[in-house]
Amino acid sequence: MKIVVQTPAALGEILQSARKESGMTQAQAAAQLGIGQPRLSALETTGTASLSLEQMLALFALYGLEFHVQSRGPAKPQRARDDTLEW
Repeated sequence: MKIVVQTPAALGEILQSARKESGMTQAQAAAQLGIGQPRLSALETTGTASLSLEQMLALFALYGLEFHVQSRGPAKPQRARDDTLEW
């Protein structure tokens, strides 16, 4: 299944659903990740915006999820000066 995440709240819902599908309680998942249950609860609700990439990847691995990045569609090519990209 492919799910597009556009907000931190949507990511929290996905993480909560994946945890429940894996049959784990918040306490069990938190223990495997080495964090407290209140922190995991926050990550699944209001604190998802503070989720680090490392934490997100650990949660994805624990729940059997994969992280994919792809372009939204055709983008206009941007001209870079001196053949270098600017961020």
